[in-house]
Amino acid sequence: MSLLSLGLSTRHSYQSRPQRFHSLSSRAAKSRFIKLNNLTRNCSLSSNAAPFIVADDEKYGNKQVISITPRIYDYILANVREPVILRQLREETANMRGSQMQVSPDQAQLLAMLVQILGAERCIELGVYTGYSSLAVALVLPESGCLVACERDAGSLEVAKSYYELAGVSHKVSVKHGLAADVLKSMISNGETCSYDFAFVDAEKRMNQEYFELLLQLVRVGGVIVIDNVLWHGKVADPLVNDAKTVSIRNFNRNLMADNRVSISMVPIGDGMTICRKQ
Repeated sequence: MSLLSLGLSTRHSYQSRPQRFHSLSSRAAKSRFIKLNNLTRNCSLSSNAAPFIVADDEKYGNKQVISITPRIYDYILANVREPVILRQLREETANMRGSQMQVSPDQAQLLAMLVQILGAERCIELGVYTGYSSLAVALVLPESGCLVACERDAGSLEVAKSYYELAGVSHKVSVKHGLAADVLKSMISNGETCSYDFAFVDAEKRMNQEYFELLLQLVRVGGVIVIDNVLWHGKVADPLVNDAKTVSIRNFNRNLMADNRVSISMVPIGDGMTICRKQ
């Protein structure tokens, strides 16, 4: 989705001219994304509506960027090739506490494609929750592949394990119940440095910098690390929002921009993901 399309909801009327970035408030950004329940409601757009925005800085050439409305997001979801087992897990998770933590189907599809493009065989996921993204990755791993799946909540991890079993991928998943940083440090101590192809981070946001440093030791050169929630409901772009978690994510994003150990691409999908390739 477009960089700050997080600010748009069904309450907004679309103008015939592009909307500007500065018009977005943090409250509007928060209302934009209450996960699938609100996102999949239809939004009526007039025939002359313009669901796109442009940057205020004219040096970007007034490039029009699509802004995701509920109707457009419905269309995106309709074009996701979601396996039946993932749909079943998503629907079960939707009724659970904390269901907003589950990645969206379009995010999971992108993660799985990155794994396939890389030809990855050894992967890590921090923050499994009920296993939607880890199952998407495990499904595309080769039979000899391995995914280390770290989760601190035992209850949600049991749901994930049951779906690994149902999908026939349990043999590919090494489940680690505990704190992600502790698991990573143990893996490093066990001599597993530079032996992983891909990692996905969706755990405690204030720990992102530590996770990243540890994963840089575990992922090989040319390998990929993906960090979720880098837009944080649009709060990172609002200078008036300075709670500890938002500041931490904002600082992490700033550090990544200056980190020459990786090449990066911030992708406005879901709540924002940054894809990092180790140099």
